[in-house]
Amino acid sequence: MDKRNLAFGKANFILLAVGVFIVVIGFILMSGGSSTETVFDPSIFSAQRIKVAPVVTFIGFVSIIGAILYQPKEAKDAEAE
Repeated sequence: MDKRNLAFGKANFILLAVGVFIVVIGFILMSGGSSTETVFDPSIFSAQRIKVAPVVTFIGFVSIIGAILYQPKEAKDAEAE
C-alpha cells in the first residue's frame, strides 16, 4: 500500500492513540462503586467522578478531533507543489 493513499500520517495515528488513551482514563476515573436500595455510597458524589473525570474525557475527545484535523508540514508542502 502506497503512503500517499493513507488519509492519516504517523503523527495523526500517534495523536489519535493519545486521545483515546485520555478518554479511557476519563472513563476509568468515572467508574466506581454504586449505591443499592439498602446501602448508600456517598462516593458517587465525589469531586473526582463529577468534575475531574468529565473534564478529562472532554479533553480526550477534543484531542481526538485535533488529531483528525492535524496536517503535518510534509503534507502541506507536498500539496503546495
